[in-house]
Amino acid sequence: MKEIPALLRALNLNEIALKSEELTLQAGREGWSHEQYLRVLCELELDRRSKRRTERLLKEARLPDGKTMATLDQDRLPSKLRRQLPSLLEGRFVREAGNILAFGLPGRGKTHLLCAIAHELILRHGLRVLFLPSMHLVQQLLIAKRDLKLESFLRKLDGFDVVLLDDIGYIQQSREEMEVLFTFLSERYERKSIMISSNLLFSEWDKIFKDPMTTAAAIDRIVHHSTILELDGDSYRMQGAKKQKGGG
Repeated sequence: MKEIPALLRALNLNEIALKSEELTLQAGREGWSHEQYLRVLCELELDRRSKRRTERLLKEARLPDGKTMATLDQDRLPSKLRRQLPSLLEGRFVREAGNILAFGLPGRGKTHLLCAIAHELILRHGLRVLFLPSMHLVQQLLIAKRDLKLESFLRKLDGFDVVLLDDIGYIQQSREEMEVLFTFLSERYERKSIMISSNLLFSEWDKIFKDPMTTAAAIDRIVHHSTILELDGDSYRMQGAKKQKGGG
């Protein structure tokens, strides 16, 4: 007859198999009931699976390294934004198919802030997130359209609870690019969440979408059910460069 650890490994219950002997001894010493013993074993396995799933989600998200809440200097955020942050981390906006829009000049920390929020959505709520520079998304959409696979590509993106579009203001602004981006935004409207960073205010989005009616329609879809985060103050990168220069 096979030993219990071998049976557990055969069932792919590796965490339980590793600790079964230790827990069996502990259960005997402390007089655990069968139910208590079984519960502890199950909790171990669930914890292992949860950690593995989180690892998969973080890898899949493609978030830039180091842009987390732990490395975000919250003291430098505007006071209004600091008040908004706790509710965003609760993830309610995702359940309601809402959006987050972060505006500010280059170097103000828009990308870091949104990535930090996205990172917490994965850790706290197990949500599927995808980080994409806006230019990369547009290029992928154009390739999918050329290959007559746009619909299937949009379905693939639909599997993510949140798509984080970074630097939407840097799209090259051709009509074809504008059309596929608008298609993507329309597909997610009131169904799935988008997080967007932009150095362009809404009044300048005609540089992205060119056509006034398309610009208005795009803004309308994005702003509806959205939280707007405004980052002002000095550039993080400029301040960092000044410190480095001063320290040298």
